[in-house]
Amino acid sequence: MSDYIRKIIIVDDHTLFRNGLHILLNNLKKYKVIGEAANGKEFIDILDKGTEVDLVLLDINMPVMDGIEAAKIALSKRPDLKIITLSMYGEEDYYYKMVDAGVKGFLLKNSDMNEVKTALETVYDGGNYFSSELLQNLVTNLRTNKKKEKPENELSEREVEVLILICQGFSNQEIGDQLFISKRTVDKHRANIMDKSQCKNAAQLVMYAIKNKMVEL
Repeated sequence: MSDYIRKIIIVDDHTLFRNGLHILLNNLKKYKVIGEAANGKEFIDILDKGTEVDLVLLDINMPVMDGIEAAKIALSKRPDLKIITLSMYGEEDYYYKMVDAGVKGFLLKNSDMNEVKTALETVYDGGNYFSSELLQNLVTNLRTNKKKEKPENELSEREVEVLILICQGFSNQEIGDQLFISKRTVDKHRANIMDKSQCKNAAQLVMYAIKNKMVEL
């Protein structure tokens, strides 16, 4: 499996950007672009043909069908599909919708190829990836928003500590080591956090923490 070539589809309405990314991705070892689409409908059409794909780089704002709708439809057809959102500054209002749709990561369009590669590897291996610059931008915008949303089910002080460490990418064992508690206790805290926040995965937890101003990044 170490020599397996990961198949990618790029979905973006800007031809020059799409073509440039196509070339750069094909220069990476173990990755190959096997399809392109200029909007969400074209992307869904590719999936409906039975095309095998491992990773999708999906723009948010597109004509005909946007990234939010495309992600929802694609994941209803293929729940295990790994989608990374291609984002620009000023699109923060869409992030929560994309997370709710089930995307696994976010990349800014000005990211360098090292970060793109890291995102692809992380998401392909089952993780979630958020551009650090994007998260910084989100937090900055939230700081200027005077309206603070309060979680319906407030977390305990310990649960907030655990959540912050989850957002920083630590495993349950590492969190336990830092807080001087057992991994089993962390497992319980994580389950309680998921239940209270109604989040289904780590990506949603990150957005939940940002939305409720629990993290400083």
